[in-house]
Amino acid sequence: MAAPRGDTCGLLERSVRARVPPLLTDLYQFTMAYAYWRAGRHQEPAVFELFFRDNPFGGGFSLFAGLHDCLLFLRGFRFAEDDVEFLRSVLPPTTDPGFFQFLRELDCSGVTLRSVPEGTVVFARVPLMEVEGPLAVVQLLETSLLCLTNYASLVCSNAARFRLAAGSGRQLLEMGLRRAQGPDGGLTASRYSHIGGFDLTSNVQAGFLFGIPVAGTMAHSYVTSFTSLEQVCPQTLVAANSDLAPVDVISLTKGYLRRVCELLGAEPGKIREGELAAFLSYAIAYPCNFLPVIDSYSVSCSGLLNFCAVALSLCQLGYKPLGVRLDSGDLCRQSLEVRRVFRLCSKHFSIADFDSLIIVGTNNISEKSIAELNSKENEISVVGVGTHLVTCTEQPSLGCVYKLVEVGGRPKMKISEDPEKSTIPGRKALYRLIDAEGHPFLDLLSLEAEPPPEAGRQLKYFPLGCGDSPASVTPAQVSCLRQEVFLKGQVNTKCPLTSLWGLIEYLTEALLSSLRVCVFSRFFFFRSHSLFAAQQKPEPKCRAPCRRCTLDTRGCRSRTPTQ
Repeated sequence: MAAPRGDTCGLLERSVRARVPPLLTDLYQFTMAYAYWRAGRHQEPAVFELFFRDNPFGGGFSLFAGLHDCLLFLRGFRFAEDDVEFLRSVLPPTTDPGFFQFLRELDCSGVTLRSVPEGTVVFARVPLMEVEGPLAVVQLLETSLLCLTNYASLVCSNAARFRLAAGSGRQLLEMGLRRAQGPDGGLTASRYSHIGGFDLTSNVQAGFLFGIPVAGTMAHSYVTSFTSLEQVCPQTLVAANSDLAPVDVISLTKGYLRRVCELLGAEPGKIREGELAAFLSYAIAYPCNFLPVIDSYSVSCSGLLNFCAVALSLCQLGYKPLGVRLDSGDLCRQSLEVRRVFRLCSKHFSIADFDSLIIVGTNNISEKSIAELNSKENEISVVGVGTHLVTCTEQPSLGCVYKLVEVGGRPKMKISEDPEKSTIPGRKALYRLIDAEGHPFLDLLSLEAEPPPEAGRQLKYFPLGCGDSPASVTPAQVSCLRQEVFLKGQVNTKCPLTSLWGLIEYLTEALLSSLRVCVFSRFFFFRSHSLFAAQQKPEPKCRAPCRRCTLDTRGCRSRTPTQ
């Protein structure tokens, strides 16, 4: 795995400050902040919660992502003089000049953020982040925090679904930068796809910033740019670990090509010389990383034959080719044919590793096509995914919201004719209940003042939005999901997941290290229980507020909407 640069922390923090300045928000945040300030309410203590209402992609889960950038954003939240002057030009001329001085002095030193850890499996209507602080300040943070978490969580969840569809035995390559919604969208997709379970990225900048392993082969344009062997330069290659004279690799390859054609009964007249020239040129440049795309013309009549000839030449010179990429047609059928030929060559030419060369499949891959791929016999080792991953084709937005739940110590509730849009008032604690087999089975919401649930003790709860009848459970273990990650203007370094460098190390060494670690092992850990596992929408098993939380909701409903 590529190691992140030593100054990665500073690079990321500067990047967040540049991409997400305080002005990257909606105008009405400033109009509300001014009204609060004018009324003398700007310092009132307030609490907002960030959550989403429905699991994405019609499924049963989401992965929470974007916390790291939120922490960097909060730590660097300050208005520059240019920011203030621009706001002066767009707000009404009647705006009190004192408000602009208030903005000049504003920061997040009074803000506290409690959040579930980055990469946690989460569910609809569960408060993922609780933002506490002066009313005007936490109001101004709304749009930016939503921007930083909505897409990050969505693409991370999408990547996890691709990983579930692919299974654990196949590598996944994210290659969607060219299809992403702008440069920032491309970087975000690469970063959080890796957290969601992808092994590799084609995005070089993502590898530079986040230490993600980068991978790439060649484009069809490289192959089609060659027309004859005369374009191959140089035409020789020194054998690996040898001081001998360079070998005429063109003559060597021609000999192998003739023998491969005889072995397979292929017609030499159908072989594209330009393709062979492209493969040779690339192999001479990268003898230890030879993995060409073989479907620029015909896989069976040209590409596969040319690859085998060049690869066998490399093997004779002591190099080990990597494999091939298929980018069109029936990937399953072609991969089986490619593997058959590899095995024949391995046996015929007595090269043991030739039968296990990598086969990469890339062809507008979607979650559905990966599932179909798994339902058929195939020999694909690595799947490259672009458009359907980074653009989240099936659902372009997660729909996280940021709702006020308390002001001045009093619970607040949004009451809507649409029950799904009504909020649960008051500050809440969030627990994950785990059964005797170690499987999480319920997320529990309670008022913050309530005593926490205890392992081994039965508790009653009211399923959220599922009627008034209580149910009972006895958890074997109880985990508090949210942690205090930002306090008094600083990241909480006592939390191992949120120190500025510790978090990056955690992401690169744990969340970002494919199948063996935190997110993915946790993800399959949850998969063992039906409530957490469902890729498709499960039966409605809602998160569970305790009795007092339910009663408080009813109390808020009985008050006037203006309270």
